[in-house]
Amino acid sequence: MKAPELGIKLGVFKHGKKNSIADVKGVKVGHVSLIKGEGKLIPGKGPVRTGVTAILPHEGNIYKEKLLANVFVMNGYAKPIGLIQVKELGTLETPIILTNTLAVGTAADALVEYILEQNEDIGVSTGSVNPVVMECNDSYLNDIRGKHVKKEHIFETLKNAKADFDEGAVGAGTGMSAFEFKGGIGSSSRVVEIEGRKYTTGALVLTNFGKREDLTIAGVPVGLELRDWPGKGGEGKGSIIIVIATDVPLTARQLYRVAKRGVIGLARTGGYAYNGSGDIIFAFSTAQRIKHHQKEIIDIKSTPDNVLSPLFKATAETVEEAIINSLLQAKAMTGRDNHIRHALPKEDLLKIMKKYGRLEKG
Repeated sequence: MKAPELGIKLGVFKHGKKNSIADVKGVKVGHVSLIKGEGKLIPGKGPVRTGVTAILPHEGNIYKEKLLANVFVMNGYAKPIGLIQVKELGTLETPIILTNTLAVGTAADALVEYILEQNEDIGVSTGSVNPVVMECNDSYLNDIRGKHVKKEHIFETLKNAKADFDEGAVGAGTGMSAFEFKGGIGSSSRVVEIEGRKYTTGALVLTNFGKREDLTIAGVPVGLELRDWPGKGGEGKGSIIIVIATDVPLTARQLYRVAKRGVIGLARTGGYAYNGSGDIIFAFSTAQRIKHHQKEIIDIKSTPDNVLSPLFKATAETVEEAIINSLLQAKAMTGRDNHIRHALPKEDLLKIMKKYGRLEKG
């Protein structure tokens, strides 16, 4: 269950129908989860607790019809691929792959093959391709040295992408931790009205960060209340990847502004960007497409900056809830060396929220 179903209200804007990033028309998400073995770590053999998540930004050929995009790096303790060109050109030309830190090279190689298969002109009559891959380190639960993510897993993830997708300990989130509970994939969306027109913004997060005592939900110090709950460990090190999609017509410059607002949502949950945390926010708009072979002057639509405040607020709300949803939907998991990440205890959580007067029902 997500936060609204539990009576936990985060923000003021209405949700989209699915309350996920897929409420932005054309966006799809796919997962492959890899779970194998148990007990003592044998490097290269397991236990395996990892996976891959793919975000398809639209249903067409993303290389031929690029989307405007940008990225904000809050803390750069991270190993992504493809962000430099996105910042330079302001466009996204591949699906986005999320996985574990040591699978980034494999994922990028597979993503290149995927795009090459669809575009025979790459490297012949046109340039190369810029694969976008981002990561978090799942080694607390996973045999990360085993490099268990293979190319076929990337292809499968891209193939099975859909609008209705699972959240929690799935895909790239299989082995991830958040606030020393089980974390993973979370998503949410908001509908925002700008100058009389309704738009949607959605976020998908890969959570792998946070110290237990920092966890905050709707302003309530949940982590402090649960600081003695079993399963602490790992010193709260880790990272978060945030992907924001919207159908508001925006330039790449404006998408950088939107991406920065994702940090507000992160901070509301208790994210402090500790030294070992890679905090990256990637934002794209589906409102207009840039033709790869375009030579004429491009007519790019832009929503005036002075009316974007509602979008900024909705973005922060969306990211905040997506992070909390990643916790609420993740089931407990035992991984390598019998390390365990407990699920956020919902019954205790609801008692705490009620104690602070922040529960809407029950």
